[in-house]
Amino acid sequence: MAYMSGPYLIRGSVSLPEAELTWRFSRSSGPGGQHVNTSDSQVELRFDLAGTEALPPVWKERALQRLAGRLVDGVLSVRASEHRSQWRNREAAAVRLAALLAEATAPPPKPRRPTRIPRGINERRLREKKQRAQTKRGRTGRDWG
Repeated sequence: MAYMSGPYLIRGSVSLPEAELTWRFSRSSGPGGQHVNTSDSQVELRFDLAGTEALPPVWKERALQRLAGRLVDGVLSVRASEHRSQWRNREAAAVRLAALLAEATAPPPKPRRPTRIPRGINERRLREKKQRAQTKRGRTGRDWG
């Protein structure tokens, strides 16, 4: 896994400004021996989505709409505690936040244009159905006396 530090790229040339990220560290739960009781390895990364100027207005609107269920007062928070080192958890949280924002700001997919079935194909299907019905009708035991 490639570790990225510095500006976290969302898409194109838009990246998360380091100044708008708020980091909080706390003790991680789970196994880890005596070391776990002394180190604040769990990372919580917070990003004020409602108050940011780093995203284009259209992206910001889209992200606020799509992430509405995850936001608390317009702030998006991501937690990481899967690694034992704080540094790796910081990287994981930042990558996760960038991925969340990239997905939330992506343009909506193009609407699907329904395709038309060519007339020849439909006619052939009906012809084959008639042929099949004819075959089955010929199997009745009337003439087999």
